[in-house]
Amino acid sequence: MSRILYIQASPRKERSKSIQVADAFVKSYLKSHPADTVEKLNLFEADLPSFDGLAVQAKYTILHGQKHTAQEREVWDKVEKVIEHFKNADKYVFAVPMWNFGIPWRLKQYIDILVQPGYTFRFGQNGYEGLVRGKPAMVIYSRGGSYPADSPFDLQKKYFELILSFIGFEQIGSLLAEPTLAEPAESEKAVQRALEQARKAAETF
Repeated sequence: MSRILYIQASPRKERSKSIQVADAFVKSYLKSHPADTVEKLNLFEADLPSFDGLAVQAKYTILHGQKHTAQEREVWDKVEKVIEHFKNADKYVFAVPMWNFGIPWRLKQYIDILVQPGYTFRFGQNGYEGLVRGKPAMVIYSRGGSYPADSPFDLQKKYFELILSFIGFEQIGSLLAEPTLAEPAESEKAVQRALEQARKAAETF
């Protein structure tokens, strides 16, 4: 039995195209994997610790091989809990909309908490080595416009998959719902196409 962590990076819930498509993916997945479980985490509702000055200070205390102060330990315990929760999953599904050509700020905050040396990556003999290995991820992206792979405006998919690869993911699937802000008929056609692809992809995830 596998535990799926389904991470939503949009506050729009059922109005979000990325969540609509990701929901279809998860629903189809559970039909073919009824013994597995799914935990949904909406990052705009989650109680994430701020990665502010004290958290950064606690991080550098570790990097310099020093002992945390009581204040640093308190904030770092919260960081460790988020990382542990993330790493305990077996498979991952992400619903990620494009905001200003990149990712929503709440997802960036989550990334800044997760990506820590000794926890999700390390410095090895061959450089950086990811520590979250052997776990597949499926990322559902939505974008108002259409962006080819070589578009300089796509700082969403390129960045997020770089981060996943950096922390060890090797099996990264992706689906695009675009353009969602086109004329209604074209937008609906794009979403329906993404829904069909999601349902099919879920069967072998």
